[in-house]
Amino acid sequence: MLPWDGELAGRLDRHTVTSALLRDNPLGDPHERPLWVYVPPGYDDGDERYPVVYVIQGYTGHLTMWANRTPFRQPFVETADAVFAGGAPGCVVVYVDAWTAYGGSQFVDSPGTGRYHSYLCDEIVPWVDEHYRTIPDRESRAITGKSSGGYGAMITPMLRPDLFGALATHAGDSLYELSYVPEFGQAVRALRGYDQDIQAWWADFRSRPAFTKPEDDTLLTVLGVSACFSAAEDGTPELPFDPLTGALRPAQWQRWLDWDPVRMVARHAEAVRSLRAVWIDAGTSDEYFLDVGAEAFRAELAAADLPAERVHFELFDAGHGGIDYRYPPALAWLAERLAR
Repeated sequence: MLPWDGELAGRLDRHTVTSALLRDNPLGDPHERPLWVYVPPGYDDGDERYPVVYVIQGYTGHLTMWANRTPFRQPFVETADAVFAGGAPGCVVVYVDAWTAYGGSQFVDSPGTGRYHSYLCDEIVPWVDEHYRTIPDRESRAITGKSSGGYGAMITPMLRPDLFGALATHAGDSLYELSYVPEFGQAVRALRGYDQDIQAWWADFRSRPAFTKPEDDTLLTVLGVSACFSAAEDGTPELPFDPLTGALRPAQWQRWLDWDPVRMVARHAEAVRSLRAVWIDAGTSDEYFLDVGAEAFRAELAAADLPAERVHFELFDAGHGGIDYRYPPALAWLAERLAR
């Protein structure tokens, strides 16, 4: 495998989109965002319209990371292209940026970060449909992602069934009592060095090279997700636990639980039943127990009466990281179903 850029059979267009919804966001993050749109082989040869798959990223992910080339692996832009060059039904693939200064937005609207769910649904989707020959229908539109991107892929079709009829989630955030609570204890220990004040850690983090202290990963996640799920009306992130004792704060923790996909299914059962294709997978050694969360999410889909034949569920031997080889088969599976 050559360690250089591979030639695509399709085409990748790089755009900049100006967002009215992200202008003046609470963190002062850019409202002009990069957007990558891939078109499959043959797109330029006729007037055919294509289904669309939206790709969203995990926490701390930003758009240009899709071009990162790791040893002996190709980036997803190339492996996705290979899916269509190999004969899968053609799709437009849209790579969306929803990064924030905290490292991510969880693809929700929040006073702590900005209107990233609305940005995706009400600005990016119409923009793509206007500028490309898409099939502008929820039956021909899917969303996929890993980790926090997998989380966004799970919740977005529930919240906007008018836009999305299919999804793929790879180790998506779910079952929060297992995936998040263990980090709360780690965060309390780490905050002892900052007088139990996560804002003191944040000021320190921004003053030096990122991820040069062992607590950085945990505290960034806790702060950033608090900004997404339990921010005060003025945008201040409110932790879901006491930073000294670790005791859960019921009101703030409930706000997190309300965003747990496992718990959301019952509230959005009608939207869930309308999904035409759902791919769920995770590694059996996932450090955040997202394999267990995947099982719980699948069980809730079944309880909501989503027919089992519309669901692909798979656990595989891996942890949370380095599972990008799972993306192409899920993309091919979605492409086959969107083409029906």
